[in-house]
Amino acid sequence: MADTGTIYLVGAGPGDPDLLTIRAARLIERAKIIVHDGLVDPAIMALARDDAELISVAKRRSHHTLPQEAISDLLVRLARSGEDVVRLKGGDPFIFGRGGEEVEVARAAGVPVEVVPGISAANGAAAASQIALTHRDASSIVSFVAGQCKGLKDQDWAGLAGKGRTLVIYMGVKTAPMIAEKLMEDGLAPDMPLAIIENGTRPEMRVLRGLLAGLPDLVENENVVSPALIVIGEVTARDDVALALAAQEAAR
Repeated sequence: MADTGTIYLVGAGPGDPDLLTIRAARLIERAKIIVHDGLVDPAIMALARDDAELISVAKRRSHHTLPQEAISDLLVRLARSGEDVVRLKGGDPFIFGRGGEEVEVARAAGVPVEVVPGISAANGAAAASQIALTHRDASSIVSFVAGQCKGLKDQDWAGLAGKGRTLVIYMGVKTAPMIAEKLMEDGLAPDMPLAIIENGTRPEMRVLRGLLAGLPDLVENENVVSPALIVIGEVTARDDVALALAAQEAAR
């Protein structure tokens, strides 16, 4: 075991390198081997040492550089060769990052593993767009779901969004029509406000506003691309409420 390296599952955050934790930045800067996702911002990859071996395991819809099992096996094989390995993931490793699967494989193989949390895409994008996921006047419950998972139509999303709730959908750009249809079938009002946050925290970030019934058209007309989050709930319209209250106060 003394000759076995450690696998570090490191959260790269939502994109902006200034949002890396100190621990994450230090590990990236000194790592000899970095196995990274495709959505990790180039500015973060630029922190790596010049002689670091950078291994991309980028995933795209309908195309994986390596299947998940092969990624886990690669991490174990590299660590068993005696090298520490930084497994760099966008957002947080344990929120739709498959970090749990990689931890389980490392444990089963007897390889040391450490998880370094990162600011999640939801937290980072919401903060950058000034959408409070919880608000005393609008939401006390937040749910995260994957919009690209298998069996989407068969899942029960009833109660995940609505009065006093916020729903954050990851990986939902391609399935936006199905998501809108499903939520309305499960009882959510067609006029529920929503926001799409594209490239959250990055210089090219866009925040698009709309209503649930118009979600598919909003995605298509604005040519929304990943990475993007869909936030559904009254919190996405709070700035409109604040502006209305300010206007009323000014008119008195």
